[in-house]
Amino acid sequence: MRAAPAVFARRLWMPPEQPPERLGLIAGGGDVPGNVADAAVEAGMDVHVLAFEGVTDADLLARFPHSFIRFDKVGGTVDALKKNRCDSVCMVGKVARPDFGKLRPDLAGISLLPKVIKAASQGDDALLQVLVDFFQKKGFRVLGAHEIAGDVLVEAGVLGSCRPTLADDIDITKGIEVVDAIGGLDIGQGAVVQQGLVLAVEAAEGTDLMLERCVGLVKGHGGVLVKLTKPGQDHRIDLPTIGVTTVEGAARAGLNGIAVEAGAALVIDRGSTIAAADRAGIFIVGVERPAGG
Repeated sequence: MRAAPAVFARRLWMPPEQPPERLGLIAGGGDVPGNVADAAVEAGMDVHVLAFEGVTDADLLARFPHSFIRFDKVGGTVDALKKNRCDSVCMVGKVARPDFGKLRPDLAGISLLPKVIKAASQGDDALLQVLVDFFQKKGFRVLGAHEIAGDVLVEAGVLGSCRPTLADDIDITKGIEVVDAIGGLDIGQGAVVQQGLVLAVEAAEGTDLMLERCVGLVKGHGGVLVKLTKPGQDHRIDLPTIGVTTVEGAARAGLNGIAVEAGAALVIDRGSTIAAADRAGIFIVGVERPAGG
């Protein structure tokens, strides 16, 4: 029985001292927005969802008051937040990068567009940071999903019944080095390593498609998926996320397990995710990254 690799923790965002009265949840696709919305309600917050047509989960829209927004209508988003008396903003869920050539921005969007285009060339983290700064300047407090739903954060150590071996620990260490390298370039948050060999790194395609690429690359059974925040990343945006789909993808690829950053990665539907990992014989472990990472 082996514990997860133990290294030094990095500083995390702390929960808000004063909960927002009304949260504007800018909701992309996937299950994360619904989990955050439910947690916000349990914490006594009112929630208004700002949704992307054809992207935001229909069940979430059926359960919460909402407005539809567009990426290029930034002024319209601010108007929707003010109209619905939102004092805070949280951005969660998957949203595909827009085709900048097809954008038709409003006046607020026109003033922001040069910063957006410049940041987009640097990576997703830089792009999202522009939006964080914009909403803060407009007087909204920007919160991370973990500040609202703290129980979705992965803690240090093993989550299920399966544990990493010594060989897995070595692959995890290698994976942390690789993800730190690509994260420093704002490329991605994940990598797959088997016996010290890097099988794949995450880029614009995301974790699920990266795992699909690994099917057939894994020799026998083994290897680890490692997901971390990017060095210096604002923890209010785009935290690494795993769920049942991640476990299923890792199982199809023949991996031994998944390592994610303790205190800085989200696990969606924790019970189902851990149960899926146990059934597949896959470990999930929260690892603390090296100091300075």
